[in-house]
Amino acid sequence: MLRIFQSIFGSDTKQHNYPESLVKAAIERAVDGTDPWIRAVSGYKKKLRPAVIQTINHVIALVDALAPPLAFSSGSYGSDPKVRAFFISLEDMRKILANDRNLADFLKGPGGDSARIIALLAMEKQEKGIIGVELSGDIVIHGVPQVTVSFDGHRLLDPTDNEEETRRQLKRRAYDHLLSLALRRITFVKSEREDLARRRSLLQVKLNMLEREGWGFNEAGSTESPDIAGLEERLGQIEAQLLELGGDDRMLEKYLEILADVLNNPEEHLWSRTETLFVDRMGIKRSEAADDTPELTLNVLCNAEGRSIVAMLIALSGDELRKC
Repeated sequence: MLRIFQSIFGSDTKQHNYPESLVKAAIERAVDGTDPWIRAVSGYKKKLRPAVIQTINHVIALVDALAPPLAFSSGSYGSDPKVRAFFISLEDMRKILANDRNLADFLKGPGGDSARIIALLAMEKQEKGIIGVELSGDIVIHGVPQVTVSFDGHRLLDPTDNEEETRRQLKRRAYDHLLSLALRRITFVKSEREDLARRRSLLQVKLNMLEREGWGFNEAGSTESPDIAGLEERLGQIEAQLLELGGDDRMLEKYLEILADVLNNPEEHLWSRTETLFVDRMGIKRSEAADDTPELTLNVLCNAEGRSIVAMLIALSGDELRKC
């Protein structure tokens, strides 16, 4: 099925125009990637079909919007301030590339002798407030509030020997990421229900015990009595919460609803935004561009869990990498 599914994101794929066999494969991948028991729900394919198509459209647009690959090499580090801004030094860039597991695996594989390698560079942007110095003419001003910008957590995703293939793999990755977000929501509901069921059992046991003992015979002199009414109220609240989540026979339908909701609204769970920064050679954030302060236009991928990464396509020299 994986091979069939991959072709959904082929070069000849047009938005809103997918062969039915491929849509079905994408539906089955969505179920396999979350809870295969969803197949027990009558009509699950029909319910998921429009949501799956919506998500395929979204991830295609998301990846197609990425800018063309930026050349990364020893030469471009020295000549392109945009490349230089992402690394502490040339040695740092070389070390990161040399230690990247995905890139190393690709270089060991069939495409390892490629002259040009395309990959997605993902990294986290960090901003930190400091007290620094400014030069105003010939005067050095101390105690100036500044913001430093740095990038860390560099990693390469889906390296291949051509841009089209890398983009296709990134579309599949984005689709799978949305499935992982749906799975996390499903897992949360499962855990919540299991916790409520466990608390219900404990309260019921306690209530039964107190009722068997005549609703509480306390030791002489004790002024406290079991709060039977309170126990019954808490038990009723838990029963209501469980009823809202659904009984055992409704849980699979609930999981299907969660999956369909995520895939029907992919733009609410995974999206990109553009951020423009001006950062000088010292990594200080400035208000405008200058000779030593290039304008950086960043593509930031965000998800519904609050995570964000800077993502950009890059082109690496295979010959240079093999010499490292």
